[in-house]
Amino acid sequence: MAKHTVTLIPGDGIGPEITTAMRRVVEATGVDIEWEVVEAGADVMEKYGTPLPEHVIESVRHNKVRHQGTGHHAGRNGFFRSVNVALRKALDLYTNLRPAFSIPGTGARYEGVDLVIVRENTEDLYAGVEFEEGKPETLELIDFVEAHGAGHHPA
Repeated sequence: MAKHTVTLIPGDGIGPEITTAMRRVVEATGVDIEWEVVEAGADVMEKYGTPLPEHVIESVRHNKVRHQGTGHHAGRNGFFRSVNVALRKALDLYTNLRPAFSIPGTGARYEGVDLVIVRENTEDLYAGVEFEEGKPETLELIDFVEAHGAGHHPA
């Protein structure tokens, strides 16, 4: 079986802990994976001036596969765009495909499940439209939403 190189972005916050556990699980499968570990998120802002350095994007482009731990959307010294959103935009990742299937003998609630969930990544809620706290445009949007009763549905 051929070796697979996977870009691994541990993330920040609880990301490194989750990523360590994930690696143990994946490595227990026996699949030959070489992890190309690159850092992104709040922890690299000071070093690179951005939460998503260009070498991280290039690693994902080259390997065509990545695993990413969780991360924060707000840096220690202020606000920055989500690394996930920035990667989607940089790599034009319009669709997120999530295969799901049941494995016989695992005690899963349902047997015979074999499906793929397709989620659009770059429009609507997942586009990463973000509003900076305290800006006039943000306050205007908040006022508009409150005035028009967003979240209140007729019975």
